[in-house]
Parts: sequence; C-alpha cells; structure tokens
Amino acid sequence: MTTTSSGREPQDGVPCERPGSGRARGGPLDERPSRSVWSRDFALFFVARALARLGETMLPVALAAGLLRYGYGVGAVGLAMAASAAPFAALVVFGGVIADRFSTRRLMIGADLVRLVAQSIAAALFFAGHVVLWQVCVIGAVNGVAGAVFQPGVASTVPRLAADIQGANGAIRIAESAAQLAGPALAGLLVAFASAGGVFVAHAGTYALSALCLLLLRLPPAAPGSRPHSAGFTADLAEGWREFRSRTWLWGVIVIWCVYMISVWGPTVPLVATEVVRAHGPRAYGLINSALGAGTVVGGLVALRLRPRRMLRAGSFALLAFACFPASVGAGFGVAAISGCAVIAGAGISLWGVMWATSVQTQVAPDVLNRIHAYDVAGSLAMMPVGQALAGPAAAALGAHNVLLVAGVMSLVVCVALLSVPAIRDLVRVDGPVSRSPNSTPVPREHAAGPSGPRETGARPPA
Repeated sequence: MTTTSSGREPQDGVPCERPGSGRARGGPLDERPSRSVWSRDFALFFVARALARLGETMLPVALAAGLLRYGYGVGAVGLAMAASAAPFAALVVFGGVIADRFSTRRLMIGADLVRLVAQSIAAALFFAGHVVLWQVCVIGAVNGVAGAVFQPGVASTVPRLAADIQGANGAIRIAESAAQLAGPALAGLLVAFASAGGVFVAHAGTYALSALCLLLLRLPPAAPGSRPHSAGFTADLAEGWREFRSRTWLWGVIVIWCVYMISVWGPTVPLVATEVVRAHGPRAYGLINSALGAGTVVGGLVALRLRPRRMLRAGSFALLAFACFPASVGAGFGVAAISGCAVIAGAGISLWGVMWATSVQTQVAPDVLNRIHAYDVAGSLAMMPVGQALAGPAAAALGAHNVLLVAGVMSLVVCVALLSVPAIRDLVRVDGPVSRSPNSTPVPREHAAGPSGPRETGARPPA
C-alpha cells in the first residue's frame, strides 16, 4: 500500500513510482523482478468489483421474471435493458474526461451511492406491485448515467494498485466470474421464494458494499507519465479522441465490436433470458448463467498463467468459443447442453476480456488512459442498446430461435474479422507502464530513456 507520509490518500495526478515495481527505469524487460498483485488496497478493489458484478448478473433475472409476471413481453425486457445501456454509452466519454481531471475514487463512490438509491426505488415499485415500464426505464437510465461516471476510473485504478497488470486483470476477472456464478442462481432463488423486488433489494445492497470498499481504499498516486490537466474540458475531450484514433489496433477492434454488439451480444442477453425463462423457468436461467460464470472463472485462471506475445491474437481465437452459447439456445438444446456451452463460451470471452483490458492499460500513457478507456467503452457498447432494442422486433419477425442462431454465426464472423486486421493480430505486448515521448507516441517506461528503445507496436502518430 502506498500512502503519503501523513497517511492520507494522495491526490490523483501526482507522479510516483508504480506500486510494487521495485525496478530501475532503464532495465530491460527480461530482467524485471517478479511483480506482485495483492495488497490491502487491491483486495478492497477486488471485492468492490466482485460485488458490483454480483448485482449486475442478478438484474437480468429480475427484469425478465418481473416484467413477464406483470404482462410485459420480450420487447419490454429489451427496452428496459437498453434504457440503462444507452445513456451509459452516450455519456461515458465525458465521464472519461472527468475521471482524468478529478479523483477517480470519489467519483466511483458517488456513482455507487446514486445507484444504491435508484435500485432501492425499483425494489419499492416491485414490492408495491406498481410496475410501469417507463418508470423502470427511467431508473435504468439513472443507473446508466452513474455507470458512465464510474467505469472510466476502473482502467486507471488497476495499474495504480498492482504492477502485474495482466495478473490483476485476471484476478478481477475471476472475482467478477465468481460473482456471475453466484448472482443468477441467487436471483433465481429470490424470485422463486420471494419476488423480483427482493432481487432489487439485494442489487442495491451490492452497491452499498462496493461504495464502502472504495471508501476504505487508499488509492496510490498516479503512475509515471501522468500530467496535470490545465486545458479545458473540450480540449481534453479532443486530446482523448486524437489519442484514440492514432491507434489502429484500438479503433479497429471497436469498429468490429460495434457489429458484435448489434448482431451477437445485444440480442443474446434479452432473448436468452426470455427464452430460457419461458421454456425452463427462472431457476434454469440462473443455472445457465452460473455455468457461464464458471466458464469465465476458467478463462480468468488461464489468463493468470498464459502470457502470449500477441495478446489480441490469442484473445481473438479464444473469443471463437462464445458462438456456441447463443447457438445452443437457438437450436433448442436442453438445460444441461446449454450449460455446457455456456461454460465454454464464458472461458473464451473471459480470456479475450483480460487480453483486451491489459492491452489498453499497458499500451496507453496514464494521463490519457481514462479518456482512452472511455472511448473504448463507448465504442464497444454504442451499438448494444440498438441490438437489445431490436431483439424483440427481430424475434417477432424471424423467431427468437433463428435470431439466436444468427448470433452464433455472427460471433464467428467477428472473430475472423479481428484476426484479419494486421494491426490487431500483430500487436506485441508491453508489460511496463508507458509514458509520452516528445512526439506524443507512448513508449514503454523501461525503455523511455534509451534512444533505441522499442516503440509501442501498432500505435501511429495522429494523421
């Protein structure tokens, strides 16, 4: 744990040596000492992320079971999910600028408290039996805005708490996956033995505990390469965009991911929820989502050990496994078979997630990381509410099972597209923190002082 001499949390944006690095700047990559992941503060952040994920995985069960009980259909479930995703995707870029200018920890605590209040109101509505779709959508929109403020700070917090960034991402992925393993099953039990309102109470509780963990956390100073932000809000926003578009591998993945959100993830979430609940009940849906969570635990464990030189290439191959999940539901398989496919799919998407998060966090300078991550998240999720909103009409026109089969095929197409872009498949990993060179191209900190030090592979100066 790194603190100031007075024991208080240092202010964001103060340069210091990375926690746990213990190495001279200029030492070659192959001479780095072993790097640690765990500390008191990382453990608190680890718990906070696990709790937040626990609530998120419970929510689809509550929305699907609760709205269906009150006479709403597939389209309503999709709209309720899109109501949260749309403002999140629209505002997260601005949240990235705010996170680069202010204390990320305080922003995340505030966002958790807002969502605590919003989910408490949702619980009251479901307990009272007064469930109106537009009210549920408004509550979802509030959660989306709060999430847009919260999410950008996650990217810069991980490198500040652990020197082994991939190991930290793998550990967090395991925590989130364990939560996904427990969350849907717990939600299914609450729906079956209590009501959907009970799920919303539990969801609100996860935000309260997450805020408490973040309150106890002492965030170390920013990693080397951070700079104070004296420019205006608009200038910071524009700088983030320039940094984003200068990296072909980064915007290339996001463009392809937009297709993935529309054709795969967007329709898969609401259609799998409604189809499984209708055919097998909420407990079966909880079991299948728990299987998906078990698979992501496996993927996180693999990510702790696997250190590929070309991370995005390895992640793209792993992502191929996700195709079997929507396809198995679309093909009408039984609960056992769908659960098996969910395990495989979860392992694949988990490994991709660790490879991608680590690539972004290690290839981008700390002073723009929150904004880059915000553009990453916004681009990745921009089309998800479109896919969710279109899930109902598409299912009505083509049949839900056919839409899910198409989603399985498109998942394979997306992976092929990722592997077909040289800047994506050939990006070479950078393990150390990066800083800005005079021409604004990020350079690994270990080699920043050397004139012949290797530059960031795949990154180009702005056009």
